[in-house]
Amino acid sequence: MNELVEEWIEREIGRIHEIRLFPEQGCTSEVRLVETETQSYILKSSYIEKYRNWLRAEAKVLKEGKTGQRPLPTFYGFWDGSDGSHILMSYINGISLTSALKQAESSKEREKLIKGFGEFLNAFHESGKSGKHGKETWLDEQLNLARTYVENGQCDGDLPLLEKLILQRPEPVTQTMIHGDCTTDNVLVVDGEVKMFIDVAGMKMGDPRYDEALAIRKFMHHEKFKDAFYQGYRRHRISESEFEYFNEGLYEFF
Repeated sequence: MNELVEEWIEREIGRIHEIRLFPEQGCTSEVRLVETETQSYILKSSYIEKYRNWLRAEAKVLKEGKTGQRPLPTFYGFWDGSDGSHILMSYINGISLTSALKQAESSKEREKLIKGFGEFLNAFHESGKSGKHGKETWLDEQLNLARTYVENGQCDGDLPLLEKLILQRPEPVTQTMIHGDCTTDNVLVVDGEVKMFIDVAGMKMGDPRYDEALAIRKFMHHEKFKDAFYQGYRRHRISESEFEYFNEGLYEFF
């Protein structure tokens, strides 16, 4: 980390006591724990332009705080340097749901966590409903962005898949506030309960089926775990074709 970034951090939160890489790392950014004498913070940094754009979007979401009444980390600052972009936010003493499921000692404990995830996502979608049903500007935007990524070689998806998604788009549903990358990696478990979203660059009004598909992707074919999720998530049960469209189709570009 360069000296300019450290100077910026100290202007925002005071003298740095220690900086170290955080144990859980994502694929698009570096995450560090920043400690002062009195408090701990998270520094999230990206260096590739595509991911810097995502970080800029995440900073905007955190700063504006329009989250459908779901808690998010506190925003402390954003630095857009010549060679990297950085968000400074509060540190929450929790672990990802992915890690919590791995550490769970029984299937019953995993089912409880997954049910809690369903309840958490259900409340988020219910609190952030737009009432709009019909024109799907969010999906249009995602498909257009997917085309840009394909043309620039920035994704796993290809042009034939994209054309298929354009032709076979599902019937529209009422839009809600969505997370936009709602995997088990991107929710935090605090004191045994799902409490908070992280990695919120895609949080905006959109199709809640996208969140739902990504939420169950790791246990789509595990009936007990999927049933536990739907004990909590009661507003909709995704069909096989919807799951394939969003998880095995659209997500390939993001």
